[in-house]
Amino acid sequence: MAQRSIELFIGRLITDEGFREAFIQNPGGAIRLFVDAGCELTTVEIAALLGTRGDLWERVADQVDPRLQKTSLSISRRDS
Repeated sequence: MAQRSIELFIGRLITDEGFREAFIQNPGGAIRLFVDAGCELTTVEIAALLGTRGDLWERVADQVDPRLQKTSLSISRRDS
């Protein structure tokens, strides 16, 4: 079951701008919200997510077709 959760988490990081920005600003908080919503992540998966540089998720998201993206209504960090 945890493998499915990590796939959902990474998919969300890549396609959901608001979630990605929340994760970059506060990785532990974003993970807590995800787990509190009923998704399971192992301690190894959490450690791996926390150990991954946040800019990786932005670089990957930049390669995904915008039609597959959920954009944030807040001002994007890239526009700053």
